[in-house]
Amino acid sequence: MVCSMAGASSKLALFLLGWVMVALGALTSEHREDDHHEDEYYVAAVYEHHSVLSPNPLELTSRKQALKLMNQNLNIYEEQVMTAAQKGVQILVFPEDGIHGFNFTRTSIYPFLDFMPSPQLVRWNPCLEPHRFNDTEVLQRLSCMAIKGKLFLVANLGTKQPCLSSDPGCPNDGRYQFNTNVVFSSNGTLVNRYRKHNLYFEAAFDTPLQVDHITFDTPFAGKFGIFTCFDILFFDPAIRLIRDQDVKHIAYPTAWMNQLPLLAAIEIQKAFAMAFGVNILAANIHHPSLGMTGSGIHTPQKSFWYHSMVTPRGQLIICQVAKNPVALIGAEKARGEMDASHSRFLKIVSGAYCEKDAQEVHCDKATKWNLNTPPTFHSEMMYDNFTLVPVRGKEGYLQVCSNGLCCYLLYERPTLSKELYALGVFDGLHTVHGTYYIQVCALVKCGGLGFDTCGQEITEAQGLFQFHLWGNFSTSYIFPLFLTSGMTLETPDQLGWENDHYFLRQRGLSSGLVTAALYGRLYERN
Repeated sequence: MVCSMAGASSKLALFLLGWVMVALGALTSEHREDDHHEDEYYVAAVYEHHSVLSPNPLELTSRKQALKLMNQNLNIYEEQVMTAAQKGVQILVFPEDGIHGFNFTRTSIYPFLDFMPSPQLVRWNPCLEPHRFNDTEVLQRLSCMAIKGKLFLVANLGTKQPCLSSDPGCPNDGRYQFNTNVVFSSNGTLVNRYRKHNLYFEAAFDTPLQVDHITFDTPFAGKFGIFTCFDILFFDPAIRLIRDQDVKHIAYPTAWMNQLPLLAAIEIQKAFAMAFGVNILAANIHHPSLGMTGSGIHTPQKSFWYHSMVTPRGQLIICQVAKNPVALIGAEKARGEMDASHSRFLKIVSGAYCEKDAQEVHCDKATKWNLNTPPTFHSEMMYDNFTLVPVRGKEGYLQVCSNGLCCYLLYERPTLSKELYALGVFDGLHTVHGTYYIQVCALVKCGGLGFDTCGQEITEAQGLFQFHLWGNFSTSYIFPLFLTSGMTLETPDQLGWENDHYFLRQRGLSSGLVTAALYGRLYERN
């Protein structure tokens, strides 16, 4: 995976760019020796956009004024398209809400909406046929950009669709309004559109009466799936696309407000790629004052991302991505890499290592690994009441349970830091900022030394760990979340199932652990 950042400005971006230039040089040499190597990759880009926002999104305005604001954002898009084209980019993804902004009412957003014909019913090139439909100025500009850049272009905009009073779902104002992703081919043709299904407090938009399960074909990487932001946490359309349509690449516009320790933008993007063995091209909006940043191009094994809470500008990320993503090493291959720690884990999870009766736990020879769990405590994490145990000492084996879920941690620490870490569990219905059922096992750094600080939002840590984290999940849909100090993404050494338990293994960390978690979704219990 070879990547670069155009106009990198933050310390993190500069560091990553320096690493990438070395990789680019190495890969260039490989290409001279093996030209067919290029056939295994495509060049993708995502743009994290610092959008020009309406000063008062609740105020009623005219179509002319709305277009004036949107064209300011489209001008920036066009600059990024041309930069990407110069780098040989074949597909470019822009973020959700990047053109018109957010916080509108149903009425105030209306001048910002383009008319959207169905690509399934109408073949249309807006750039070459600008007068075919009214109120399509934004679609026309995007289509022309795709032609100029000779690339596939994915963008998000607001769209409208008239409906009849005989339609039982038709709103009172006689139109549907959708949060819409559009895909243009390199010749400017409107290839497909996706209307967001899982709206996140978006009063301006309607939920489609039926879920869009949208894919589009490309000549360079085959089939892509597409969905938007909050959709990533739900079965429809995200999981069904992968399960039923064999999608290996995802275009993902988002306007994600970071929420640590479990749902930062880059954290969930990376987790989705790892969990389902796909490539995900994730473009987020860039408004650090609102906690909105974090874009990346993620494969199951590697990620290249941008996250900056200080830089005011947008960021273009360009990567060479494998056409056939390779999944992480699973449990079935773990035995080929046996060491003392993994041997202990396998004995514990098989029940051969420790036996628990009504009074005590009996373990074999190495008594230092006995299950000697300290008393539990409770603390709020992500608005949920987690049950936790403190993680103490240089090594140990811990368990904590809630409802039907038990979480386990087998760990060693090369050095001890003066920080409080805890192992937490939650098995229940999450009800704040959305309602959905989750099962979570989480090893987190607490905000301070008090138990009540566990679950707070932190980004810096010093604690180094080697560990196995696992649980007896009752779902197969599990997102492995893994963050280290400075909003750095880590890739686990192993993931997979062992004796009806799902585990994550990491042999060692190069920087302090912020979060290692297994985030299970029970879609049928929403």
